[in-house]
Amino acid sequence: MNVQRAFAEVTFAEELEALQQLDRDPKPEQWKLSPRAVLTYLMGGTLENGQLITPKYIGNRRLIEIAIATLVTDRALLLFGLPGTAKSWVSEHLAAAISGNSTLLIQGTAGTGEEAIRYGWNYARLIAEGPSEQALVVTPMMKAMQSGQLCRVEELTRIGSDVQDSLITLLSEKLLPVPELNLQIQAVPGFNVIATANNRDKGVNDLSGALKRRFNTVVLPTPATQEEEVTIVLQRTAHFKQQLRLPEQINLLADIQRIVTIFRELRSGMTEDGKSRVKIPSSTLSTAEAISVVNSGMALASHFGDGRMTAADIASGLSGAIVKDLNQDPLVWNEYLETIVKRRTGWDDLYRACKEFES
Repeated sequence: MNVQRAFAEVTFAEELEALQQLDRDPKPEQWKLSPRAVLTYLMGGTLENGQLITPKYIGNRRLIEIAIATLVTDRALLLFGLPGTAKSWVSEHLAAAISGNSTLLIQGTAGTGEEAIRYGWNYARLIAEGPSEQALVVTPMMKAMQSGQLCRVEELTRIGSDVQDSLITLLSEKLLPVPELNLQIQAVPGFNVIATANNRDKGVNDLSGALKRRFNTVVLPTPATQEEEVTIVLQRTAHFKQQLRLPEQINLLADIQRIVTIFRELRSGMTEDGKSRVKIPSSTLSTAEAISVVNSGMALASHFGDGRMTAADIASGLSGAIVKDLNQDPLVWNEYLETIVKRRTGWDDLYRACKEFES
């Protein structure tokens, strides 16, 4: 079936199968791949049969090794960092490689209740028949415990503190009590939890000390170098282009380099050459947002232009990504355009396009 966004285990099924066939290292119980093969799947490489494994995460290899090693133990994994640092992406691919299933997902929001994590009830059956196993609604967490798979909890700190703490017994005792049925569901080998959280959202609920102790925290940083960030954006936008069957873009690398340069300078408050300070906007300007700017530009160029992405195609995306606080950010963005972009050799087209869009 043609879907808008296939699961990781479907998109990269060929790579996962090749890794499984050549994987001779010991595997933890219920794991589809050994920890070493999971690392190869995440970081990329070439197998002995010549099969190319594309990198899913471009960054510090040791961080991914620590994340995988954590999941071998009985401690849960918390991927922590700024928005847009590939926490969800890494979580999905870890689940796909380890369990062969990345779909056991609980999305954390301010409205997420305890029943979304533990279990719920089919109230029609509950009223008609009373409490029974048939009236029980199985959550992704319960299914992961019963099948020995990984459960993903996205945006853990968006969930209320009292609901967060319902994870404590699950993580420490590997046990899910159902007192209404005098039943206790015990996790089978292979079960674990990968949670993600960031510290920049409004309404963040800090984890209790008891819950923090149940997690091993791995902080995913922003890309260390411009080259690394450009590579990430190129890789992810190429996948988007393939999905939407967009035509080849000319000078895409040059445009991505300019976007990444702008984002890195506004994030750090300093130009890449270290010679000029710039004001920092309220927005996070993550790698994920840079990818979104390029994707938007490609769509505009393909459907409303001649197929070649121009400065005019990316100007709106840049403004939308940078200007979040209407009181502060327009001034920051305009000052950056006047003092940095306008004076930079070869950036005249981008300056004119951004000023024209702002007017």
